[in-house]
Amino acid sequence: MTPGPTQVADSVYHARSLRTTNPDLDPAFYDFYRDTCRLFGHLIHTENECFVLGGEGILGLEAACASLTEPGDRVLVIDNGIFGKGFADFVSMYQGNPVTWSLDYHNPLSPEKLRDYLEKDHDFKYATLVHSDTPSGLLNPVEKLCPVLKEYGILTVVDSVTGMFADELDVDAAQIDIVCGGSQKALSAPPGLTMVAVSQDAFAAMHDRKTPIRSFYANLLTFENYYKDQWFPYTMPVSDIMGIRQALENVAADPEHLKRHAKIAAATRKALTEAGLTLYLESGFASSVTVFYVPEGMKAQDILDTMVEKHHIMIAGCFDVLAGKVIRIGHMGNNANETDMIETLKALAQTLRELGFEVQADPAERFQAYMK
Repeated sequence: MTPGPTQVADSVYHARSLRTTNPDLDPAFYDFYRDTCRLFGHLIHTENECFVLGGEGILGLEAACASLTEPGDRVLVIDNGIFGKGFADFVSMYQGNPVTWSLDYHNPLSPEKLRDYLEKDHDFKYATLVHSDTPSGLLNPVEKLCPVLKEYGILTVVDSVTGMFADELDVDAAQIDIVCGGSQKALSAPPGLTMVAVSQDAFAAMHDRKTPIRSFYANLLTFENYYKDQWFPYTMPVSDIMGIRQALENVAADPEHLKRHAKIAAATRKALTEAGLTLYLESGFASSVTVFYVPEGMKAQDILDTMVEKHHIMIAGCFDVLAGKVIRIGHMGNNANETDMIETLKALAQTLRELGFEVQADPAERFQAYMK
């Protein structure tokens, strides 16, 4: 029950086990890949060109920065979560000039605050922001933030690796230029693939570069004409893509997918609060993960170890500025089901009591009450 990788459905494992073709040479695979990308685009509500890349979700984030950044480009890095500030490393790696705007990690960025900032300084080629920050569980309103950036002629790169398929994402309505997802989060496929959607404005910026893109594997332009040319820049991981196609079809066949995520997330937050635990966030809660403070006098690792050793359930601690301070329960994708959440909350309550914390109300019982 970690915030990714998540549990994988048997249907996805089965799809990955089927016989494969030669993806470099078989025209049928190009059709299969294109249709898979189109299904992904349909589910995130975009007409933009979509691609599945052979690499974990972070490949998409680096590829977006590699493909857009030229030496000296000013890039606005919106830092209101651990993953948000991480974009600055990619910008610097490709010789851009990251301007990191650090904000409160406990609340989402408001469009009004963003507009106030841009009125003072908007000389940026593109801006990076995180839709759903996995370390803190924060959800940014990208559908309101990206249009503000576009008003100032600023391209947008959005990390929705954890956000998409757990919370609503309408890429075209949000005017997002490059959005990146990952296979192992709410889509509930194994890790190893990243999905990206790229706007015509983003492609135009790549074509208008004065210097070549300083990467091959992380160069989004290499995929631009894959279908017309019947050529991929590298051999595609065909079994992985067969699995992700099934995972996308699973989401498409579940019209209550987002509602279930939202309901389980809300019930979990209420249950933990009534049990006497303190949530990390003040507002802007994502539907994918719940993050709470480690109770005073306790160690995060003791909680995690007891959950695994005595209850065989994995939840997660955190890293960077939140290392040792919080615990995270992932309820995204196939993790977002009542049965597993009830078992997890029962085990958590027993673990906390054993470690000396006075549980004020049974979180599993409270969760069940809120799910009715």
